[in-house]
Amino acid sequence: MVDVKIYTTPTCHFCKLTKEFFKENNVKYEEINLAGNPDKAREMIEKSGQMGVPVIDISGKIIIGFDKAALKKALSIS
Repeated sequence: MVDVKIYTTPTCHFCKLTKEFFKENNVKYEEINLAGNPDKAREMIEKSGQMGVPVIDISGKIIIGFDKAALKKALSIS
């Protein structure tokens, strides 16, 4: 089973699209809301080198932004 985490903020449109994609494909994930959570924001930046969201961590593979093709590949969804 894959371990999926998504770093988000409440106003991020692409975060919402990514979560909708997960729901449509029955992907269980842990959402990490960065609003008011500087420790998790630092964790995300250390993992990805990025300050923008969403950052998706799929069993250690980092995907930046809502990249449907990369998400499908990482999750083995056809």
